[in-house]
Amino acid sequence: MYTFLPENVTPVKQKPSKELKPLIGAVLFGILLLISAVVAWCYYSASLRKAEYLKTELLDLRKNGYIIKNQQGKVVFRVAFQSGNLDLESCSKVGGNLTCTRSDKGKLNFFIHTVKPKDTVMCYRVRWEEFVADTVVRQTMFWDEAHWYGGAEMAVQHWPIKLSGYQEPKPFVTSDVYSFRDSFGGIMERYWLSSNAAAIKINDSVPFHLGWDSTEKSLFFEARYNDTSYKPPLGQPPFPELSYRVCVGSDVTSIHKYMVRRYFNKPSKKPSESAFRYPIWSTWALYKTDIDQDKLIIFTENIKKYKFNCSHIEIDDMYSKAYGDFDFDPVKFPNATQMFKKMKEEGFKVTLWMHPFVNYNSLNFGVGIERQLFIKEPTGKLPAMVQWWNGIGAILDFTNPSAREWFQSNLKRLRSKYSISSFKFDAGEISYLPKQFSAFKPLSDPSIFSRRYTEMAIPFFDRAEVRVGYQSQNISCFFRIIDRDSVWGYELGLKSLIPTVLTISMLGYPFILPDIIGGNAYSNGTGGGEVKPDRELYIRWLELSAFMPSMQFSVPPWLYNKEVIEIAQKFSELRESLVAPLLLELAGEVTDTGDPIIRPIWWISPSDETAHKIDSQFLIGDTLMVAPVLEMGKQERDVYLPIGKWRSYKGELFQNTPILLTDYPVDLDEVAYFLWVP
Repeated sequence: MYTFLPENVTPVKQKPSKELKPLIGAVLFGILLLISAVVAWCYYSASLRKAEYLKTELLDLRKNGYIIKNQQGKVVFRVAFQSGNLDLESCSKVGGNLTCTRSDKGKLNFFIHTVKPKDTVMCYRVRWEEFVADTVVRQTMFWDEAHWYGGAEMAVQHWPIKLSGYQEPKPFVTSDVYSFRDSFGGIMERYWLSSNAAAIKINDSVPFHLGWDSTEKSLFFEARYNDTSYKPPLGQPPFPELSYRVCVGSDVTSIHKYMVRRYFNKPSKKPSESAFRYPIWSTWALYKTDIDQDKLIIFTENIKKYKFNCSHIEIDDMYSKAYGDFDFDPVKFPNATQMFKKMKEEGFKVTLWMHPFVNYNSLNFGVGIERQLFIKEPTGKLPAMVQWWNGIGAILDFTNPSAREWFQSNLKRLRSKYSISSFKFDAGEISYLPKQFSAFKPLSDPSIFSRRYTEMAIPFFDRAEVRVGYQSQNISCFFRIIDRDSVWGYELGLKSLIPTVLTISMLGYPFILPDIIGGNAYSNGTGGGEVKPDRELYIRWLELSAFMPSMQFSVPPWLYNKEVIEIAQKFSELRESLVAPLLLELAGEVTDTGDPIIRPIWWISPSDETAHKIDSQFLIGDTLMVAPVLEMGKQERDVYLPIGKWRSYKGELFQNTPILLTDYPVDLDEVAYFLWVP
């Protein structure tokens, strides 16, 4: 049966039943939850993507710094940003490049470029560049629990690096640390290496300043142009950049080998064999500036009398009439030509002390002004007068080809006139230049002046000696550590020798002259007003020097007694028979490998934590380990033998290694040394 409704009647809409209302609410709530979940997931996904931007291989970037881990997940390098925090929203990553364009202080150019040059090495190129003139870029690198090596020669030298107190960043430029004890030394590179197999090399373009805080175990790396001798490249604004390369490897030895091969030049040849084999004899400590013809003749006669061999004799300070003259004082050396002829006939080769200064009382001072051969004051109009340890004068501008040619021509004339073999190039540090100066060729990095000075030694490389080194590893001559005082300690004393030689070795300088045996013998350095070093100190010093790449007498053994003469003869002969053949073999390999001749103990045992801290032993190559006595009054010492089989100089065989030999007896006329047994 059907029911029909009239057309003008509208059906009444039924209200949902009470049972349906909760169901509809639940559906609506579910839809809201779903929308919220989708929004949250999108936000979370975006956050994940941003988090990925903050990672690049084993480096984790945060707004206030970054950490680098090794393959085992251990943090081996940690840096904090001090110039501001990165705005991570401005960061992006494409391939191996992570870039950011803003910090909380404004626009910048920051990037980290990741490269993996070999399976065991991961490297990161880091750059922070500001776009505000005369601002500062500063980062803090933490030592953490690692041991660090490298940097620069210092007045107080430790191995590994041990810095005290707090030091605001100061220009990392060459300086004479004998005269300016709180400065960085004359041999330096922007390179540091850690026992955790991390290494850092600061780029050459950085106006680099270095400071530290020993309390928080950190180094401050700073780039700035204001209030400093660094200058921006010609035509470029003074926008500082802090850029460097950090590489992480499997162990400290292998990462150092990689860094040296990648970033350092190598010597192209080796110096004269006789400089490795026989002692050098300097007139300095015995005669100081009072050297003259009669004293030089007596000096050579005594070398023969006491039956010592001689690589060459070094005539030191004040053989000329004035500083800046290139000839002998006719009063002090009335028959110089005949004297040198006789010395040559007797088999003596001679080198002369040289320096970059021309004092105002030298005849060459007027020549230098007329030809504009000197470093000038900032306006570039007048020569910059400088004060050095021997007076006041001008300093030759080795960026000027005319000054270089004039200096070289005078040296060659001396060599020709007197049959001079080579020269000892003293000074050359930036500390003897005004803070603001003008050079023929503008220098963004003032230490390049030191590099230009060392280049003067190239024509005379076989017996040449320089005491500044900056980007100069390819100059194949001996680099001399700064003068030592006649004392036992770590401040320019006997204990500083091994740490200094190891540091310079790690900076890529294999041919090292550890200065004169016994030190300068100044009365204020010996403590007793004597003209010669303490006898025991002198003996221990000469024993150590016999195992160095070069050995130099200045205070002669015959100033003491027969026993000292015999000890000196014994170690000179040991050097000739045992040490020199190994030195010469290693010197020949340096031109290919860049590996140091004098090596730390960890070189052959890079994972040995005990070896990382040893500062009183060293290796010559991989096979000869030397452990000299460096303590006053001692005739024994502790000796650490790393893993391997070792035979002592006494004939003892040690196989259960590593081992610490406590109170190992070493007589006054002995050095403990050990040969590796294959």
